[in-house]
Amino acid sequence: MRPLTLELLATPKAVAEVRRTVREHVGAPCADLQLCVSELLANVIRHLGEGAPVTVRMARTQGRTRLEVTDTAPRAWPVLRQATGDDEAGRGLALVEALTLRWGVDQNSGTKTVWCELPCDESL
Repeated sequence: MRPLTLELLATPKAVAEVRRTVREHVGAPCADLQLCVSELLANVIRHLGEGAPVTVRMARTQGRTRLEVTDTAPRAWPVLRQATGDDEAGRGLALVEALTLRWGVDQNSGTKTVWCELPCDESL
């Protein structure tokens, strides 16, 4: 699989378009990968605001598919929460953690990147 880089504004419409683009790029069903990209973009929209500029990257590395979402808010870090049954939000990173081999955050000057890695057999 060749690397994929998308620069866009984080909007609900863009989330659906990125899911579709990821599926087309992989060329096969990749539900876990699509769910992860949806959750990471939804976090940008929720915590930074609709229309925040982001870069989505996807590449195969060391037998894994690495997904990255970079935004311009280096101090707004995601927090893994334990949502209760009545909570209407707070499950996104728990889903990412459950579906991936590992995930994390890298901070740079003026940006942060939230990334996750999935086994290649799931994401081809």
